[in-house]
Amino acid sequence: MASGNLKERFGPTALVTGASDGIGRAFAETLAAHGFDLVLVARREAVLHELAQDLTRRHGSKVDIIPADLAAPDAAARILRQTAERQVGLLVAAAGFGSIGSFLDLPIAVEASMVDVNCRAVVELSHGLGRRMAAEGRGGMVLFGSLLGFQGAPGSATYAATKGFVQGFAEALAVELRPLGISVLAVAPGPVGTGFAARAGMHMSQSDTPQAVVRAALAALPRGGTVRPGFMGKLLGWSLAPLPRWGRVRILGQIMKGMRARPAA
Repeated sequence: MASGNLKERFGPTALVTGASDGIGRAFAETLAAHGFDLVLVARREAVLHELAQDLTRRHGSKVDIIPADLAAPDAAARILRQTAERQVGLLVAAAGFGSIGSFLDLPIAVEASMVDVNCRAVVELSHGLGRRMAAEGRGGMVLFGSLLGFQGAPGSATYAATKGFVQGFAEALAVELRPLGISVLAVAPGPVGTGFAARAGMHMSQSDTPQAVVRAALAALPRGGTVRPGFMGKLLGWSLAPLPRWGRVRILGQIMKGMRARPAA
């Protein structure tokens, strides 16, 4: 879809969560180049300020920032209140994090927080902004699953489950909301080179770039459904697809063992 048509279909304002780095930041930069105004959400206020100033200087975009931790119970409601006067036609729910290790050895507070960020906040923002989009008769949502979301992943059990939830949620909304003029896209990448891996404690020898994910997602957004962006995501998806689900679970368990970050020298 051409630049002007993208803004005409999903503009004028895009709300991007997880905008301070990685895929979220790549979306913010690309959408600003397409002429969108932006609402950027992330935890790090100073980084958001710097990014907003840069995007305004380079592209002339109107950029608002909302520093927020989406694990907080009131975070999504606060974001919806603060954007009540903005015509948000596109939601990019890129915020999320994972963990790696034996489930019983991981801190339960972190695992529960992951469910809040990866699932609950996505549901609340999709609901609130989706109602506004339906009233306008147009809009779009980009929701992030993962290659791990198509089966369990021993060693990353909670993360894989949250991404399975988002995948199913997005697939259903894509059918429900299309008659209302809203396109919903599930993005299911494989390994991507972002700060996500470091936070999760993962070591990745090969990965796709955030920019590759953004390009594939924006190209697929008008039709909705599911996209597996990037070479690595497609390669791993194709490799696992012929196997029964139990086989994929066991193979991913071995892959997750190999991705545990190596201790510092």
